Amino acid sequence: MDNIDGKQARRTGQSSGLGELFDHGIDSLNCTLASLCETASMGLGSTPKGVFTALTPCIPMFFSTWETYHTHTLYLGYFNGPTEGLIIAATMMAVSGYFGPSIWHEPLAATIGYSNLFKDYSLLDIWIPMLVILLTAGHIPACVYNVTKARRARNLPLAPVFLEWTPFFVFALATGSWLYSPHSTLMRENRLMLFCLTMSFVFGRMTTKIILAHLTRQPFPYWTVMLVPLIGGSVLGNLPLLGIKAVSVSVELWYLRAYFVFAMIAYFRWAVLVINSICAYLDINCLTITPRLLPPSVRDSMQDKSQKVGPTNEPTRRSARISANGFAKGE
Repeated sequence: MDNIDGKQARRTGQSSGLGELFDHGIDSLNCTLASLCETASMGLGSTPKGVFTALTPCIPMFFSTWETYHTHTLYLGYFNGPTEGLIIAATMMAVSGYFGPSIWHEPLAATIGYSNLFKDYSLLDIWIPMLVILLTAGHIPACVYNVTKARRARNLPLAPVFLEWTPFFVFALATGSWLYSPHSTLMRENRLMLFCLTMSFVFGRMTTKIILAHLTRQPFPYWTVMLVPLIGGSVLGNLPLLGIKAVSVSVELWYLRAYFVFAMIAYFRWAVLVINSICAYLDINCLTITPRLLPPSVRDSMQDKSQKVGPTNEPTRRSARISANGFAKGE
């Protein structure tokens, strides 16, 4: 469904920038939610491997969004997340459901043979290195190549685009320094689910702002206010390094809960504001199909004959307005 919604929108004549914003916005929210299910199905829990598995999908999503901002095209290779990635994830969940999560902890040699090659390694032993290799050797270089190609085609400097990675590095470093801190209690108290739900809104706001800037041809958004509490949580989890006594379990938990409420309210308030603004500007509805505006002669004919009239070849007023406003026609 994620791959065919654009085709359906074009078929019904409802293609607009709002569709692309919805598509990428929901994908951004789903990055941590879907991977959280994957973490649970593999029995990783609130462990370092569980944290990495739950938050890793944010990496390719950010770089694909950054790439789309510069190329104005979403490139999906022969092997990509929306299709092959989801199929693999669903297959792994099905395997966990049938054999149990313990299968990922068993030696690979006992499952598929080749003891000389795999020795005593399990899939979990090579899971993190495999994800890192796929990202660093496959996805990220392709994004950088496409952005470089697009910038050179417009005779634009290349160096400034790498500064646009700043919000993601802040997101990643603050997340890692908070969760992996020996003074933080979130992982010990099994708060990974609440943390990932919070990060879903934080990361969703960050990437959706990039897509909105891409659609409206605005400068790249380097910052979102939602990162401020994340940096605060990172500091909170490392207070002993500053010579300050560590906070209690309850204080850190209530800080995370407050962060979740703030992130959720801020995200949906911003989302409603943006959606309403686009709908008003394009004269379209958000979740329902807008009736096409027919020429006066056809409307008069409909009133006189009280019968349905087939589609006309004359462009609709709404479609013309979308084109004039410069919004992307494709999803």
